[in-house]
Amino acid sequence: MRASGTAWGRRVGSGLCHFRGRLLRGTPCTRLVGGLSELGGGQRPVGKPSKRMLESCPILLSIVTSLLFVLLLLAVLIRNNGWAALLWNEIILQKITNFIMAQSKEERILNFVLQNAVKGDPQSVVDTIDKYCSQKEWAMNVGDEKGLILDKILEETKPSVLLELGTYCGYSAVRTARLLKPSARLLTIEFNPDFAAVAKQMIEFAGVQDKVKILEGPSETIIPQLKKKHEVDTLDFVFLDHWKDRYLPDTMLLLEHGLLRKGSVILADNVICPGAPEFIKYIRNNNSFECTNYPSHVEYMKVKDAMEKAVFLG
Repeated sequence: MRASGTAWGRRVGSGLCHFRGRLLRGTPCTRLVGGLSELGGGQRPVGKPSKRMLESCPILLSIVTSLLFVLLLLAVLIRNNGWAALLWNEIILQKITNFIMAQSKEERILNFVLQNAVKGDPQSVVDTIDKYCSQKEWAMNVGDEKGLILDKILEETKPSVLLELGTYCGYSAVRTARLLKPSARLLTIEFNPDFAAVAKQMIEFAGVQDKVKILEGPSETIIPQLKKKHEVDTLDFVFLDHWKDRYLPDTMLLLEHGLLRKGSVILADNVICPGAPEFIKYIRNNNSFECTNYPSHVEYMKVKDAMEKAVFLG
């Protein structure tokens, strides 16, 4: 049975007082809107948000705020923490981009060089890779900052026979080759066949293929073959830039097979980030080596890193 107009008015007035009292006690205004809607026959005014929509706003705001906080925290970690930066760039971001582009990061770097660098100009190739990796995608080259340290030591050492462990895309091979005298040669070992294929094209495009030879395979297999198979007597310079847990075993192999002479220089990258503690402990506590540390930063980042130079004293 429908109530009379007077009775209905009293119900509305009573309802409003009830909602007003709840509102003053801290009840969200959305309940008032919902209550009025219910009193008005269950229909809300056109153009006004529903009760459920208004009540979900604080939840959505909380979710968005939390996501923004997580993103901010991630950005700070990537900028200042080496492990976080490597995890993000080398695992998460790289896999996502590779999936979207249907192409590896190394192939993208190569294509950028082929399209933008000057063929036959190793300095142009180096600069173009630095530009790509500092502005588009991070990559584990020695980079521009530590590259200057590498340049300086090469100019001081003037090596004729060099070994690089970890070719990757060929950045450091090209960078090194551009400073070598015509008769010098660089042997660079790369375990990953895909990286080796990219490096081969990079080296040829830079025009330094006469000085650089890529040896594909594991370092522990190739190092013992250097004397007989690759006609290496001793090495003047060794650049360690591969798996960090291989720094010490491969240094021991070089010593075991008599590949170091008095004055041979070993230069190790990334001795802080991600770090090579066993190698550093061994080399610094070995009277056969004279060590110098070069503080720097992880390539294309502000994360602290360093290079370690060890001169073999015989």
